[in-house]
Amino acid sequence: MKAKRFPAAVTRRRQRGVAAVEFALIAGVFCTLLIGICEFARVLFYWNTASEAVRLGARVAVVCDLNAPGIANNVTRLMPTIPASSVSVSYAPSGCTASTCSTVTVSVSNVSVSTVIPFVPLTLTMPAFSTTLPRESLSSSSGGSTCS
Repeated sequence: MKAKRFPAAVTRRRQRGVAAVEFALIAGVFCTLLIGICEFARVLFYWNTASEAVRLGARVAVVCDLNAPGIANNVTRLMPTIPASSVSVSYAPSGCTASTCSTVTVSVSNVSVSTVIPFVPLTLTMPAFSTTLPRESLSSSSGGSTCS
């Protein structure tokens, strides 16, 4: 059986618009992937910021008075999406005074991040973050405006 050959003009007419259809299919997948990568990067940015906020809170806690309000204020100033009620400060050993405490632990829990993906609203809850540092000048200096 001999293959049927179409004239060049007929072949070109049958192929018209194929590139536009292929582009539309690939562009849809590519744009979805690109938006997903950007959103994942934004969530990781919040994750890193929450970790740094807890670290800053611990650094402030080791130089301020016991349970100073500036500890939670510094954490929420660095990451405003963390409510002050989610920040907890604990001193070890438990029930210690400023002169007998050995470590300070600052932790944050129940931090949520809402995505901005159109048509797919997600709220992701981050894990609890905590940082423990040894006591430095706990309550031996005023700590300045950082502690208030």
